Amino acid sequence: MTNWLPDLNEGGGPLYMRLAERIEGDISSGVLPAGAKLPPQRDLAYDLGVTIGTVGRAYAVVRERGLVSGEVGRGTFVLVREDEKKQVEIALPPSIGGTRFSGATSGKLVMDSTSAPEVGQNAAIERVVQAVAREFPAEVIDYTRSVPARWREAGSRWLSVSGWVPDAAGVVPTIGVHAAVMAVVGAVTAPGDKIAFETLTYSSIARSVNVIGRRTVLFATDQHGPVPEDFERLCAQQHPKLAFLIPTLHNPTLTVMPESRRRAIAEIARRYNVWLIEDSIYGAFLREQPAPLSTFAPERTFHVGGLSKTVAAGIRGGWVSCPANTAGRVQVAHKMVTGGISFLLAELSARMVLSGDADAIRDTVRDEIAARHAMVRRTLDGFDFCSNAHCPFIWLKLPEPWLSGTFKAAAANEGVMIDDEDEYKPGRSDEVHHRVRVGFSSLPKRDAVDRGLGILRRLLENAGAGYDTYG
Repeated sequence: MTNWLPDLNEGGGPLYMRLAERIEGDISSGVLPAGAKLPPQRDLAYDLGVTIGTVGRAYAVVRERGLVSGEVGRGTFVLVREDEKKQVEIALPPSIGGTRFSGATSGKLVMDSTSAPEVGQNAAIERVVQAVAREFPAEVIDYTRSVPARWREAGSRWLSVSGWVPDAAGVVPTIGVHAAVMAVVGAVTAPGDKIAFETLTYSSIARSVNVIGRRTVLFATDQHGPVPEDFERLCAQQHPKLAFLIPTLHNPTLTVMPESRRRAIAEIARRYNVWLIEDSIYGAFLREQPAPLSTFAPERTFHVGGLSKTVAAGIRGGWVSCPANTAGRVQVAHKMVTGGISFLLAELSARMVLSGDADAIRDTVRDEIAARHAMVRRTLDGFDFCSNAHCPFIWLKLPEPWLSGTFKAAAANEGVMIDDEDEYKPGRSDEVHHRVRVGFSSLPKRDAVDRGLGILRRLLENAGAGYDTYG
């Protein structure tokens, strides 16, 4: 679409950013469909009356965001968006029958997910499901109208860490951790309220809160996690109602916030009357964890965790420990935002925790993750990445001249799905890290992990592939 000519009169900021935003907007609206060719830099610069450097910087921005790709000698083309990629159906083994969905494009190695690896947990799940269906035939086919005490007790046991044991009466079972977080958001905030996020985080929460009318504000982090001074600045100037944090094995940086920072953040939140959500989904991998934020600010911290990373994602087991006198509000909000919990899945999750099955599976998953982590260290030796032997992803630093979005696109072209850094930005940010997150737990077998890592290493070593030439 070489006759495309954007209007840069609207908006503010540098011209190159206005051009980049217009390109992104026209891609989103379909004006620039997948496969469309952007005008050559020199031609567009002439038509707009700007320098070639301005156009080049704009193209670099949208390339970094993974929206376009340059092809040597041909030009710059719009890439297919992730939400346009078709799901494919894969037949199950004949002994099982039926079909299932792979959750990825056909033939791709899925390394953009961190669900628990397959370690034989299906046998325990099958046994418990059969027992629940046999013992509660009416409940499993009806709506769930009450929360048995054993579901809360299971949540209290699973969420307990470093001597902190949440009161079972204040625990609410949920359909996974994401639903738990959104239930808290719905319970303690209103449309228009501001919710604070780190500049890198699990951004699906930020997108979800925006969908329901809350506003996103950001505070700075460093190698130890949230910067207390910037968090206090944000609280004083922006007055957020709630802050979302991942203190232990942060996603995607793997930071573990030291106790001094936890105490500082808790005190600032108390001083400015800010609720805290503590996401501990990856913390469950560690046998020894730091004291949770709930230890330092129990009156305002919602501690959430679940089974998706360490036991099985498909059973949707999650819980949230609530401050005093808030559990009822969170339980009602959870029903409103999700439609209600499944008796079968909640009972399954509780039984697996209370019986010890979940702990046994988690131990096996930890061993599998450690083995795969050793493969990562061996295959990517010599490259810079953040990792933890018990965490199912790495935060990989890209060598020159790779950009995050370009590397993601190149990996996808080679059949490997990974996440670029923009996936973890909850809002617009000038920070550029030149990193990607690579997960290695979702692939069913280690040989698939080995293949994926090998492909990524070849790309990392092929520095020339990181350059684009624009026509």
